[in-house]
Amino acid sequence: QVQLVESGGGSVQAGGSLRLSCALSGRMSSMYTMGWFRQAPGKDHEFVACISWSGKTTYYSNSVKGRFTISRDNTVYLQMNNLRPEDTAVYYCAIAITSGSDTYYRRGYEYTYWGQGTQVTVSS
Repeated sequence: QVQLVESGGGSVQAGGSLRLSCALSGRMSSMYTMGWFRQAPGKDHEFVACISWSGKTTYYSNSVKGRFTISRDNTVYLQMNNLRPEDTAVYYCAIAITSGSDTYYRRGYEYTYWGQGTQVTVSS
């Protein structure tokens, strides 16, 4: 059974940094894209970033581009710099099964497996 476990969330002041990790337990028999999403109170689920199976292709939302960096080995990471109060949310990692090593996905419905989420709070 595939499980994703996020860690690294916490509380920081604006301008600070956090690094989120998402560990995969269980065995995946196919290639997969990994992504990060977030949901703030009263707001819709929002795409943040994703990385292809090969690791060569990444994609970011406009709101985090230039501040966040996604990377992966057997774990997927989200390095978040220059954090803003509007980045406050529960962050979720997810897996989308893919047939292409450089394919990426930006929509939540394309992802099959989800972690339980980790809270990030940025104070001004």
